Amino acid sequence: MINNEQEKKSVMDAILKGERDLVNTLLDDYAASRSYRTAMNEVLEPVLEEIGSRWTEENLSLAQGYIAGKVAEDLLMKIHNAEKDTAAKQAAKVPVVIGNIEDDYHSLGRKLVSVFLQSAGWQVYDLGNDVTAEEFVDKAVEKGARVIGVSAMMYTTAENIRKVRDELDRQNLSGKIKLAVGGAVFKLRPELAAEVGGDGTAANGFQASQLFEKLWEESLREVPL
Repeated sequence: MINNEQEKKSVMDAILKGERDLVNTLLDDYAASRSYRTAMNEVLEPVLEEIGSRWTEENLSLAQGYIAGKVAEDLLMKIHNAEKDTAAKQAAKVPVVIGNIEDDYHSLGRKLVSVFLQSAGWQVYDLGNDVTAEEFVDKAVEKGARVIGVSAMMYTTAENIRKVRDELDRQNLSGKIKLAVGGAVFKLRPELAAEVGGDGTAANGFQASQLFEKLWEESLREVPL
C-alpha cells in the first residue's frame, strides 16, 4: 500500500496557503509515476473531503474554498486530456443535476460533490447557488437526469427542499426523478432527509457517487426508460 500521507499533507498545506501552482506541481509529481486519476483518488479527494469537514468546524475562508475548487478543476481537466482515448465512454456519461437550494449560498460542499461525481464519471449540471425548485426540475427534465442533488447548510434553508419534492409531485415525476439531499445540517440531523422529501443522503461528498448510483438504479426499476 502506498503511504501518501506526506503528499496529502503537502497538498492540504498548499491549498490553505492559497498556492494553487504548488498544488498542481505536487499532483503532477504524484501522477508522473501513477496517473492523474490515481492522484485524484489517492491524494486530492481525501484532501477535499477533509476541507469539507473543516469548512463547517473551523470557518475556512472563501479564498481557501475557491483554491480547493480550482485545483480540483485543474486536475479533472488533466484526467480528461489523459483519457481522450475513452471518448466513447465519456460521451455516454449519465447526467445528474445539482445545486444549492433557494436562499442557500454555501457552495463549497456542493462544489466538492461535483468534483467527486465528475471523477466517478457522471455528467454534472451544476446550477450553482439559490436555485428554485422549478429550476431544478426543469433542468433535470431537459437533460434527462434521473437524480437531482440538492445542498443546504442550515435547517432554515433545508426546509426549502420540500419545494423540490412538491414540484416533482406536481409534474408527476416522483419515482422517475430521485431527490438526493446533503449538507452540514443533514450530518447533524440525518432524519431531516426524509422530512424534507429526500430519497437519500450521503455522509460526505466522497460517498455521493454511490448514493446517486443507488437512486438512479431505483428510478430505472420504478420507471424504465
